[in-house]
Amino acid sequence: MKPVLLLIPGMLNTAAVWREVVPLLAARFDVRIADVQTQSSIAEMARDAWERVADVPQGVQLRVCGFSMGGYVAIEMVAGQGRRVDGLVLLDTSARPESAEGAALREKTIAAIARDFDKVTAGVAQFATDDARHADEAWMAALQSLMREIGPEAAIRQNRAIVGRADHRESLAALRIPVRVVCGRNDRITPPELSQELAGLIPSARLEWIEGAGHMTPLEAPAQVAAAIASLLDTTTGDNT
Repeated sequence: MKPVLLLIPGMLNTAAVWREVVPLLAARFDVRIADVQTQSSIAEMARDAWERVADVPQGVQLRVCGFSMGGYVAIEMVAGQGRRVDGLVLLDTSARPESAEGAALREKTIAAIARDFDKVTAGVAQFATDDARHADEAWMAALQSLMREIGPEAAIRQNRAIVGRADHRESLAALRIPVRVVCGRNDRITPPELSQELAGLIPSARLEWIEGAGHMTPLEAPAQVAAAIASLLDTTTGDNT
């Protein structure tokens, strides 16, 4: 049986956020994608993500890649009491819990979503991507369409789930598995310093930058994301303690 790879989307993302990454990995992995649209907390998302791989036999390698909010879910998974994860990619994400300022900003975002979801997704699409992408109207329209697909109700749930996420920084310091921390060099949503901080918490982490990309690296730079994930197959796992 091939190693299993669980991909976890971010906020405002359907499984389609991985549409260009999956074909690059399908020959090497049994690729599965978690659902993060229906739950009310990051812990519930992690529980459901574990269910997505519940049939994977012990002894079969399991890798997890979480993007943005999906990174919070992946961290929740490895900090909990699930089965062993043999490799982890944390993509454009952070280890920090929500700050008071961040929570207040999300309440404003939630109110904006309720008023005009299309306007919010248009703004996020611009802010989340490298400036060089903005001239490609078809590409940007496709990104906004992907974000709109989840609907305002799910977007509001996701924002509230992010506000309530746990602080697992102490658990990350105890990880003994191969980890890649990957970030778009021009990420404005989870800026590079957050990835530097995250990689610094995990003794086994390797930090990788994706040049010319913003936050939406699975769509902006799918080949580089796939390469970072595939590189975990060439590492030796240690103790997950």
